[in-house]
Amino acid sequence: MLIGATSVKPLYRKAVMKPEQTPISRRTLLGTGVAAMAATAAIASGRPHQDEDVTPIRQAMIDGMADGFLALGESDFAKVNSADDTWTFDGDAIKCTGQPTSVIRTKKQYTNFELVVQWMHHKPAGNSGVFVWATPDSIERLAKAGKPGLPQGIEVQVLDLAYGQPTPENWYTSHGDVFPVGVKMQPFPPVSPNGQRSFPSKNRSRGHGQWNHYYIRAINGEVRLWVNGEEVSGGTNCDPRTGFLCLESEGSPVTFRGLRIREVA
Repeated sequence: MLIGATSVKPLYRKAVMKPEQTPISRRTLLGTGVAAMAATAAIASGRPHQDEDVTPIRQAMIDGMADGFLALGESDFAKVNSADDTWTFDGDAIKCTGQPTSVIRTKKQYTNFELVVQWMHHKPAGNSGVFVWATPDSIERLAKAGKPGLPQGIEVQVLDLAYGQPTPENWYTSHGDVFPVGVKMQPFPPVSPNGQRSFPSKNRSRGHGQWNHYYIRAINGEVRLWVNGEEVSGGTNCDPRTGFLCLESEGSPVTFRGLRIREVA
C-alpha cells in the first residue's frame, strides 16, 4: 500500500480448458458468469432454472485449480530492488521480511488474466500489496537505482486491520482498496474521499495471523477484486493495461502462498 460501477457480483463456475489449448476466451469467461447470474435470478424469483440444482450459490471462491491455471513460484520471479534476503521461497509459500520497501516482479508481462493469491500478515498493522500491470520503465528505474521504492501500476492493497487504529484515516481502508500509482484508472464506487481509490463495498479482510484469499481478474483494462469470496472493489479504463505482476515489501513480515494465474485470450 502506498500512503500518500457499482457492479453486480458475478458468480463464476470453473471453465474447462485442456492444457494444450490456447488461453480461455473472454467470451467463455463472460458466459460462465452470465449463466450463473441467470440461475441465481431464477432461484431468487422462485423459478428453478430448468433442471439445474436450485441451491443458491452464495460466493464465488475461485481456488485456481481449474484447467488453465498455472502455479507461480521462485522460477517465475526476478529481483528488482529488494535485499537478497527480503524474499524466500518455501514450497508454494513466498515469505517476505518487509525490509526494505521494494518489490519482486514476474519475469513475464501479462495483459488479460485471472490471479489467485492468499496472504497473511504476521504482525499488527502489516502493510503490503500486489501490483498489476506494473510498468517496465518504472521497474527498470527501481532496479538501476537499487534503492527502496515502489513501481507504477495498479495496486491491490494488502493491509492489516490494525493499520491506523484506533483512528484510521478516511482516505484508505484495510479491506482491499484498488488504486492507480502513477498510471490511469477510473475507480469503481464507493470511491475514497480523494477520488482516487476504489473502496471495498464490504469489510471482508481477516486480521494478522489469519489467511486471506484474493481473486483478481484483470481483463481489457479493467481490474476487479474478490476478497474471501466476494467482489468488493476495482476499476476500469486502466492505462497501461499490460505489465508485470509484483509482490510488495513494505515494512512488515508477510507471507503469500498459492499464487496461481490463468491467462485469458
